[in-house]
Amino acid sequence: MKHGLRPTRRQKLAMQEVGLNHNNWLVAKNNNDQLLLVHRENGQSKTIPAYGGKQ
Repeated sequence: MKHGLRPTRRQKLAMQEVGLNHNNWLVAKNNNDQLLLVHRENGQSKTIPAYGGKQ
């Protein structure tokens, strides 16, 4: 699996909306409507909706 990248501010907000700590997750894939996250320590993957708040 591909290594993840540090999340942007908008991606951090998306993680916060679903109750995840952005310090523990890396972004492996960024689609327009979903984010594929990988945990920094154990490699667990999770898919969440992308942030859709005010712009």
